[in-house]
Amino acid sequence: MDSPTLQRTPATIDLDAYFKRIGYEGVRKPTLDTLLAIQLRHTESIAFENLNPLMEWPVRLDLESLQQKLVRDGRGGYCFEQNLLLKHVLDALGFRVTGLAARVLWNMPEGTVPPRSHMLLLVDLDGGRYVVDAGFGGVTLTDPLRLEIDIEQATPHEPFRLVKTDEEFIEQVNIDGYWVSLYRFSLAEQLLPDYEMANWYISTHPDSRFVTGLLAARPAPDRGAQLAMLLAERTGMTG
Repeated sequence: MDSPTLQRTPATIDLDAYFKRIGYEGVRKPTLDTLLAIQLRHTESIAFENLNPLMEWPVRLDLESLQQKLVRDGRGGYCFEQNLLLKHVLDALGFRVTGLAARVLWNMPEGTVPPRSHMLLLVDLDGGRYVVDAGFGGVTLTDPLRLEIDIEQATPHEPFRLVKTDEEFIEQVNIDGYWVSLYRFSLAEQLLPDYEMANWYISTHPDSRFVTGLLAARPAPDRGAQLAMLLAERTGMTG
C-alpha cells in the first residue's frame, strides 16, 4: 500500500523573530512612520553580502530559507533575499506592496543595457507611493523614497532623487555633490518566478560579480554604508 503524500504546511513570517533581529519595538500598523522605522532598522541590522554564490552555495528565495538565513542564523544577503524578506514582513503588517525589477547602472559604462537583475519594492500608502529598497550594497536606501521626480530627498545617509526617462524611473544618489545613477526601473509588477530566474543567473554565471568577488556592506547610524570589495578570483582566496 502506498504511503499517503505528506502535506507540508506553508511557511509563515515570524514577525516576533524578525523584529528582534532588527531591534524594532514599535507599533505594527501599516503607516509611513512604521515603514520608515522598519526600513532603517532592517538596513542597519542585516548586512548586504554574497557569501553563498561566492562559495557556490545555493541562494534560496522561499520564505523558510530566507528566515533561516537572515533571521535565525544572523546572516545577510543580497537584493532578492533582503527585499523578499522585507516584502513578507510588510505584507503581514497590511501594507500594499508590489515587487519591481531594475537594470543596474551603477559603475556601468555609458550605453550599456544590463539585464533586470535587481529587486526593489513599491509601497502604496494613503499619502502616496514609495520606493523601498533594503538591498543595494554600499548605497542602499535607508528611508522610503517618494515616487516623485526631480526632487532631492533626504535620508538618514545620502540624498537621493528620482528622474524620469521615457516610461521608466532612474534612481540617483548624491555623492560628494555629484548625482550618480544607481538603477533604472518601471512599475511593472514582478513575481517570485521572475526573481528566481534572475537570482539563478547572478548567483551562478561565471562572470557575475557575485560569483567572482566578495561584496559586503551595512550602513551605520553615524555614517553611510561601507562596501568591502574583494575582486580576487576564488582560486586565489584563502580561509
